[in-house]
Amino acid sequence: MSLILNLESSTEVCSVSLAENGRILTFRENSDGMNHAKLLTVFIEEIFNELKLKAEQLDAVAVSGGPGSYTGLRIGVSAAKGICYGAGIPLIALSSLESMANHVAAHLSDYNLPADDLLLCPMIDARRMEVYSALYSTDGKQVRDISADIIDHHSFHEYLQKGPVAFFGNGAEKCKRAIQHPNVLFPEEITASSKHMAALAEKAFREKNFVDVAYYEPLYLKDFIATVPRKNIFGNQQ
Repeated sequence: MSLILNLESSTEVCSVSLAENGRILTFRENSDGMNHAKLLTVFIEEIFNELKLKAEQLDAVAVSGGPGSYTGLRIGVSAAKGICYGAGIPLIALSSLESMANHVAAHLSDYNLPADDLLLCPMIDARRMEVYSALYSTDGKQVRDISADIIDHHSFHEYLQKGPVAFFGNGAEKCKRAIQHPNVLFPEEITASSKHMAALAEKAFREKNFVDVAYYEPLYLKDFIATVPRKNIFGNQQ
């Protein structure tokens, strides 16, 4: 039996769930914006209190390992490491994109998606017309590596020529405006969520696929760029 805490903070969704043997027992989630610093530890504490649980009773913590928001990932990984250090339990890191794809693959009929020759393309919004994405088959094989892509009318053309491709996640909206092809599919309301992590976290736990708590760093893909509000470039202006 395994009891795993799942933390998802790679996008605007702040999500925490607790799973036993891959089955969700309870969760907390907020998608109002980048409130992770304020909400993540609150959600963890609420779940612990709800189930009268202590960190030492967990078997592992699973965290979204990117790609995604630089700040969000750092908050999630820092919280996960703190729990693992204090409780002496292992850390599991999962691809944010793979977790979404695995969820969709297990619920194709719920999203009215075809089962044959379908490729799954989870997307996380980046800057401007850029997204973080990868391609997966419905049986879990990674067809194309994770990358940062600038979306235009030619994006994913070679894959769309071969068969249907489902684009989803908070970056897929950019594709709706740019990609026109009879094989393009856009299942709705699929976002990054700790609920989607449970099955992969359970598999990683059983295979003892852990990361080093001290040295693990998430997959940022791009360096953090600090920006200054335009009105403050020349100092405080009224």
